[in-house]
Amino acid sequence: MTGRGPGRRGLLTGLAALAAGTATATATATAASATTTAPADPPAPTGTPGRDRWTASWATAQTAPTPADPIASGGVTDLTHRTVVRLSAGGRIRLRYGHAFGTAAVLVGPVTAGGHTVTFGGLPTAWLAAGATLTSDPVPGPALPAGADLVIDTHLPGPTGPLSFHRNTHATHWLLDPTGSAAPVRTSSVLLLRGVDVAGTAAPAVAVLGDSLAEGVGTPDDSHAGWTELLARRVPGAAVANLGVSGNRLLLDDARFGPGGQARFDRDVLGLPGLRTLVLALGVNDLQQPPAQTDPARILAGYAQLALRARDAGLHVVGATITPFEGWQRWTPALEAVRNTVNTALRTRPLFDALADFDAALRDPDRPARLLPAYDSGDGLHPDPAGHAALAAAVHRPFLR
Repeated sequence: MTGRGPGRRGLLTGLAALAAGTATATATATAASATTTAPADPPAPTGTPGRDRWTASWATAQTAPTPADPIASGGVTDLTHRTVVRLSAGGRIRLRYGHAFGTAAVLVGPVTAGGHTVTFGGLPTAWLAAGATLTSDPVPGPALPAGADLVIDTHLPGPTGPLSFHRNTHATHWLLDPTGSAAPVRTSSVLLLRGVDVAGTAAPAVAVLGDSLAEGVGTPDDSHAGWTELLARRVPGAAVANLGVSGNRLLLDDARFGPGGQARFDRDVLGLPGLRTLVLALGVNDLQQPPAQTDPARILAGYAQLALRARDAGLHVVGATITPFEGWQRWTPALEAVRNTVNTALRTRPLFDALADFDAALRDPDRPARLLPAYDSGDGLHPDPAGHAALAAAVHRPFLR
């Protein structure tokens, strides 16, 4: 759609159905930056290609949209996606886009980051191929500090077709009509943007391959109280890439929650620049989501394979025990027995280089199959902000490289 009439209004009305938590923005939300055109003689990219050491400071893991995700599945035309990301490590920045589940190329741009024009090979727009990634030139402007909030405006001329995305970052982003003729719409989803890298950090560089606990479920949106963000603040300067996907498993793929940890490892983990440590925090969904995995040997074998692949890539591997979930709707004594068998094996076998004992950090000593009441968000499975702080504390500083 390219017109300015009813078709556009229909699209923007439909944005309200994007995902749970989407709501019409207030009138104070700002409009998108005006679209720019390529200069006749494009400037040379800044930085020195091949010499900057880049590290992922913020990241998401993508999934394919489903019919329950109408905007990502239907695609957009002439829309700007404003993403607000909080950097873990600071430095000069560049952006990475991805279309892991795409079937057609998407034109990306113009793009701004922190008010600065972003270029791709010196040009303000670039094609992102289906299944590929797209990395920007270093973004002009001063280095950003750790913990900085960065506003990224990505214009998508479209029509894009279905878009690879991350469904819920537990942070506020916006879908904007660049003409200003329709109100911005709030969303917690991120379309196409996969990461923000920084140059120059020498602190630990960590990726968390996880599920809803890593994603931040149990904490309020925009609170930045998830354990991965708290971990970054506990280790000054650390770059922590959150690859948590709600509902994700270690072993099985899912039509809504995406490929399991073994299937997405190469793209989501090994595709990150500058990575030195992997934290593997998957397993509870293998137990509680149907079909439940009731063979602890299968789960342990999955951990062992990921640890092997990570070490082959030169990574230091930190595992995590499976957290309690009695009180959750699908808990059973039989699944609890599997969880305990897996956790005992993780504590006694050298599968990983280090082990974060998430079970011990969250369990109620009097009822160890349950979360400590002070850490329970209310559903028996997901920790509240205090529980997330306990998880961050369980990843000890010597574990990280």
